[in-house]
Amino acid sequence: MSPSETAKIVAESFFSKDESVLKKHTTSEGYASLITVQNMMPDSDKDIEVEILDEAVDGETGWVKYTTSYDGKSGVFKLVKENSQWKVTNKGPREKGPF
Repeated sequence: MSPSETAKIVAESFFSKDESVLKKHTTSEGYASLITVQNMMPDSDKDIEVEILDEAVDGETGWVKYTTSYDGKSGVFKLVKENSQWKVTNKGPREKGPF
C-alpha cells in the first residue's frame, strides 16, 4: 500500500475507534500517541470522510497531508517503512514535513 492509502486507513480507523486496524497500520509509538488523543475525543456516531490532499516520499519516510469532515482542518501524518509496510509514526517535536 502507498503512504496515502495507509494514512486514509489510519484516519478512518482512528475516528471509528477500530483499534485493531489502527494498531496494524501504526508503529508502537504512533499507536500510543493516537490512542491518547482518541481517548480525549467525544464519541461521534457520524461517518467521518477522509480526503488525501498531498503525499511526499523520501526514501523510507513518507508524509501525507489530509483533511477530514470531523472538523475540516488538515493534518499531516509521518510514515516510516517497517517490515516493508508503510506505518504512521510520531513526528519529532520540531520536525517539519514537506508541507
